[in-house]
Amino acid sequence: MTFPSFACRVEVLARVRGPAQRGVISGTSRSLQAMSPPLRFDPIAEARRQWDLNWGTDATPSMAAVTSIMRAEQIIIARLNELLDPLELTFPRYEALMLLFYSRKGELPLGKISDRLQVHRASVTNVIDRLAESGYVERVGHEQDRRAILARITPQGKRVARQATRRMNDAEFGTGPLGEDACEEIYELLEPLWLAAGDFTKSETREPATSGGGLPPPGGGRQPE
Repeated sequence: MTFPSFACRVEVLARVRGPAQRGVISGTSRSLQAMSPPLRFDPIAEARRQWDLNWGTDATPSMAAVTSIMRAEQIIIARLNELLDPLELTFPRYEALMLLFYSRKGELPLGKISDRLQVHRASVTNVIDRLAESGYVERVGHEQDRRAILARITPQGKRVARQATRRMNDAEFGTGPLGEDACEEIYELLEPLWLAAGDFTKSETREPATSGGGLPPPGGGRQPE
């Protein structure tokens, strides 16, 4: 994608809202349940019915798919942020931390982090600022380019990255009640979407990402040097 993800929008909102609202913005599952009691009907199914009645059936599958994806993202981000909150992390902070964790030298330019996470540079700056405040990363100058700033993971950041990943793996990244087969199917179904968006070329889809070239599955693969 070429715009900040829902996770990064949550990160920005969590920063500007007051403490009383921050738990709702960061999205714990309990907060969502408290704000929205279960409905007596499936709102997406109702939206499908209304779309068929008012707009015809041609676009209904697309509308329902997009709405379902957006709702699933809200649910999963809420679950993940709840898991990460005790470690002073949000999901976008975790993504950036793991990108540094897997990089060969444990450091990357902010611009490269922006490219690899496919979010705006301003969002990356905010995330790195929060990680630095927690002591998980530090900013250092580039040896060859004085204008460039690197984010470097600290020993504490490496420990927290491992702790966070164990929590995420144990919770299956908040995807319950979906099983392994369903998750694999979702990945395969959605891959053509970001391929068509120009996120990468097909030849890159199975290359190992151990040099800062991308974010491999957290918790596995080679440890940073």
